[in-house]
Amino acid sequence: MDVRRAAERYPGGDPATGIESFHAFSFGPHYDPGNLRFGAVIACNEERLAPGAGFDEHPHSHTEIVTWVVEGELTHRDSTGHETTVRPGDVQRLSSAAGVRHVERNDGDTPLTFVQMWLAPLEPGGEPSYEIVRGIADSTPYAVPEAAAMLHVRRLATGERTAVPDGRHLYVHVVSGEIHLAGEHLHPGDAARVTNAEGLDTVGLTAAELLIWEM
Repeated sequence: MDVRRAAERYPGGDPATGIESFHAFSFGPHYDPGNLRFGAVIACNEERLAPGAGFDEHPHSHTEIVTWVVEGELTHRDSTGHETTVRPGDVQRLSSAAGVRHVERNDGDTPLTFVQMWLAPLEPGGEPSYEIVRGIADSTPYAVPEAAAMLHVRRLATGERTAVPDGRHLYVHVVSGEIHLAGEHLHPGDAARVTNAEGLDTVGLTAAELLIWEM
């Protein structure tokens, strides 16, 4: 198991315009050939947008983009005609396929924090698609078959223990709270990259929310 701490993330964004970004993988000017991907995951970015701030229209291709809002509301618009507001508890997926453009903004009057995860598809190309699942229930898996990956959302009470899925690659991101996993104490923003995971469990040291990719 390889633990990466929140403080080790590469800083990015443009704080002067109300955008703060923290990247778990090689990203933009922070090129690290030893940290390009884990399993299908090629990016796990924590984004913080001040009211009125956002990312203007920009392109993506050959990437499965999954977004999880921590606090606030995210306005999404894309070139396939979708316009939605993503709230905490919603899972949003944009399959960029052969190419799509989108806008992401904080049109609210409170700060916005979201975690955005990029996955490499098994095959390039295809038609872009969009999906949003409102208020996904605890322990309900969300499949991204294009990347042969499954997302598990877990919300733990203090002292609650839960099994972690087995998998060749397992990526565990702590959204909030503190957990204990395989002898490690993980805090908000920390992540664990587990290879050949089998028979693991985790316990909430406080109330906690986890995003777990099974690949």
